[in-house]
Amino acid sequence: MRQIVLASASPRRRELLHYITDDFICVVSEADESGLTLPAPALVCALAERKAREVLARYPDAVVIGADTVVEVDGKVLGKPKDRAEARRFMQMLSGTTHFVHTGVCVTDADQICTRAAKTAVHFLALDAQETEAYLDTDECWDKAGGYAIQGTAAKWIDRIEGCYYNVMGLPVSLVNTMLKKFF
Repeated sequence: MRQIVLASASPRRRELLHYITDDFICVVSEADESGLTLPAPALVCALAERKAREVLARYPDAVVIGADTVVEVDGKVLGKPKDRAEARRFMQMLSGTTHFVHTGVCVTDADQICTRAAKTAVHFLALDAQETEAYLDTDECWDKAGGYAIQGTAAKWIDRIEGCYYNVMGLPVSLVNTMLKKFF
């Protein structure tokens, strides 16, 4: 069986891929993630593909999985917050709204490439300033698209979702499983 490589340093993606297989390694992609201004679904697919292709160049006999996740609210794309002020702004933008989480997944090997996007609607309750500041005092807002973790304390503000829960965590498990079947 060929080696599966997850092109990610994300502990969440690693955890979620274990739901499909324990037989993989993680390699951090060194792909350039800058310079793209695309709608959210196209953006995450392009970034996932960049990551996967960069790692495939180093592991040409492997099946490589790349992924990228962003949050979209009112047509604006939110990545990972750079600082507390941006994290606060993200939380204010999400408060009392329905936003979308997009994850692009690219599975590739030397012969074929498959890229897809998943979209989940997240209905967020309204937050007051005190709740926002208390959340920013935690470590949960860092290194997460949109500045929150659905599997963390932000869960208390998520009224409901429409779509894949695991997509919001950063890897739509059923989609990845379906895509991988094409390679084995």
